[in-house]
Amino acid sequence: MTFIQNMAKKKLLWFAIPTIMMLLGMALFAPWVAPHNPNEVNLELRLMPSSSSHLLGTDHLGRDTLSRLIWGARTSLGSVFVIVTLVLVFSLFVGSIAGYRGGALDSFLMRVCEIFLTFPTFILAMFLIGVLGMGMINVILAIFLTHWAWYARIIRGLVLSLKNRDYILASKVCGTPAWKIIFRHLTPPVLAQIIVLATLDIGHMMLHVSGLSFLGLGIQAPTPEWGVMISDARQYIWTQPELILYPGLMIFIGVLAFNIPGDMIRDSLDPTLVEGDL
Repeated sequence: MTFIQNMAKKKLLWFAIPTIMMLLGMALFAPWVAPHNPNEVNLELRLMPSSSSHLLGTDHLGRDTLSRLIWGARTSLGSVFVIVTLVLVFSLFVGSIAGYRGGALDSFLMRVCEIFLTFPTFILAMFLIGVLGMGMINVILAIFLTHWAWYARIIRGLVLSLKNRDYILASKVCGTPAWKIIFRHLTPPVLAQIIVLATLDIGHMMLHVSGLSFLGLGIQAPTPEWGVMISDARQYIWTQPELILYPGLMIFIGVLAFNIPGDMIRDSLDPTLVEGDL
């Protein structure tokens, strides 16, 4: 059974890797790949079906659907990667300081983390956007603030398991400053492990960005973003269902593609799963 499962996972990986490369290519080369300006309005061409000039048709304002999907990849993936970077940098700083210093500072930082972890991430993100306001920057800040605490607690645990190793104690005896020990000896192994965990969260963050945009709380029109496209097309669900289908498929494919390698990495590193297979 395990052999069959491994083969199935490898086949899924053959789907995931090319899909991720395609999405990243769309995001990076959108100005050259997109056939039209994604925000160019032409009411004479509104709600056109697929044609040679507009392969996926046009929306209610005559904008090219394919071009908006391509630029939407840049908006969605770009915002997610900014969020992931902010989360990793900030949580690495907080978790490393808390785990290495310990004492009252550790207790204070962990209580702050527990406050953020008390609330569901999406509900907390909606509240923060209500406080900060709408727009791409505020969406990035809101999702970052709802995710950093979980990573900080994990990093703290990893630092606690490493700080009493012989090479760390030797560095202390030699008089190495605490900041050098953290950034030279503790950060590299911790960062390698936490990046693996972040791959599992990319799809989750994509859903957050699109969900908030769909509700009108996140990225605002006319910015091409998959959640915004679904929100714009709601009133045409019965007459032009493809306007919702296309961005919905992009979200589904993107989340699935990023989750597959993340799940495989998690399975390979999870000792309980390994023991269960044996």
